[in-house]
This record gives sequence, structure tokens and C-alpha cells, in this order.
Amino acid sequence: MTDLPPLREVIARHGLSASKALGQNFLFDEQLLDRIAAIPGSLRDRAVLEVGPGPGGLTRALLRAGARVTAIEMDRRCLPALAELGEAFPGRLRVIEGDALKIDPAGLFDEPYAIVANLPYNVGTALFTGWLSGEVWPPRWSSLTLMFQAEVAQRIVAQSGEDAFGRLAILAQWRSRARVAMKVHRSAFTPPPKVMSAVVHVTPQEAPTGVSMKVLARLTEAAFGQRRKMLRQSLKGVAGALEALGGLGIDPQRRAETLTVGDFVAVARMMAAARN
Repeated sequence: MTDLPPLREVIARHGLSASKALGQNFLFDEQLLDRIAAIPGSLRDRAVLEVGPGPGGLTRALLRAGARVTAIEMDRRCLPALAELGEAFPGRLRVIEGDALKIDPAGLFDEPYAIVANLPYNVGTALFTGWLSGEVWPPRWSSLTLMFQAEVAQRIVAQSGEDAFGRLAILAQWRSRARVAMKVHRSAFTPPPKVMSAVVHVTPQEAPTGVSMKVLARLTEAAFGQRRKMLRQSLKGVAGALEALGGLGIDPQRRAETLTVGDFVAVARMMAAARN
């Protein structure tokens, strides 16, 4: 266990401030950060990917938990502070300067890895959907533990019939288990964002057979792109979708949010079968 200077001191020494353009909000509460790092379970000697570590608050907690951390950071201002952290934990921190949206994390590891991150608000959803959208399943990552705006977190775990239920919920739930692991008050951040936050934990599950990610993505994009319309209208441009609804006995006058995740999986399976 390495004694480290307070994070506020490190930030002040390096003249750092949260960048609004990069969607940054810093967390200083060490106990809160340790609780986030504990959500995936024991990280001792496990490989962890962190995106947007900034000055290294969550990185410290992951290292304290025994993880071997690979951190992707595009803000060059933060690299010296992260380099100091790497010196304090020799051989345990690898920092990659770059845009996480353009880096395939699977290419960074030759072993399973967990993803733990206080995601920048402006790219969080795009990264999340990218990690969930691979055709190959199960993925190389063993779990996702991610900080989102509370509204986005609710969209991830929403159930059929709820206002927040949509494409994001289906993507997160059709072959994974998603839950809100922790709520985080806006006052915990510097600067405080305008909205509340929450940590979502996602673990991959066995994928339903006969379902293509591409077909499901096309189906849900159309269904929820015009979510206030009946399915007979929103899906009329999707080849085989209305026929699949009929084959499953699903009333095309229903709206997308009234179907369950299982319903969408069944429709996508029937569409894929009809194409083969």
C-alpha cells in the first residue's frame, strides 16, 4: 500500500481543472472511489480497463484494490499526474494516450478484463453501446462498471412499459444482466454537474440462439425511432418485421415500449430465420 498525496494537492500542483469540452468531472472522495472499485468484486491481480482517468482518482482506488490497470486518456494535461501514479505502483499502471472511441480494447489484452470507468459524459453512451454490440459473444470483458448520468442509467435498466424503456435497455439486457449498483450525488464531483449520477454494473450472460446483433439493432432502431407510432407504422420499412410480428401473434397496433426484451429477441430471431 503506497501513501499518496491528496488528489486535490496533485491537481493543484499540476494546474489541472475539469474540461467541460471533454465532459470531465473529478471525484475526490477516496471512500466513494473505493466503493466503486469494489463493485466488480475482487480485482486483485485482475486486468482492468479504465477510460478517461483524468488525474487518477478512480485509478488510485483500482490500484489499491490490487488491479493491473490500463488507462486510456486523451487529455495530455493529465499524463504527468498519471505518470507519478504509475511510479507509485510499479508495473501496475499502463497509460495509453488516445481517443477511446477509436481504440479496440480487446487488442490491448491477452486475457479477460473488467472495464471500470467514470465515463466522460459526452462519450459515455457511445462507448457503452460499442462494448455491447459485438457479434462475437461472450465478449472479452468480464464486466462493465460505469458511471453515467442518472437518466442514462435508468434507460439502461428500464423494463417494458416504463417511459425510459428503449433501445438502450434492450441492448443492455438481451444477453447481459444490468443493474444500478450505486447512486452518486452531484455534490460528490468537482465541478458539480447539473444532474445526478449512478454507477451501472453489467455482466454478460448466455446469448439467445439464432439472433443476430445487426438484425436486432435494425429492428430496435426502427421501432423506437418513432416510438409514439404503432409498430405497423414504425416497422413497415424493415423487411420481415411485420411478418415476424404476425407469426408470433404480436398485435402490430401496439407501441414499441409495450413489448418486452424477450419479444424483441423473438422477432429478431424469426426475421433472421426467414432470411436464411
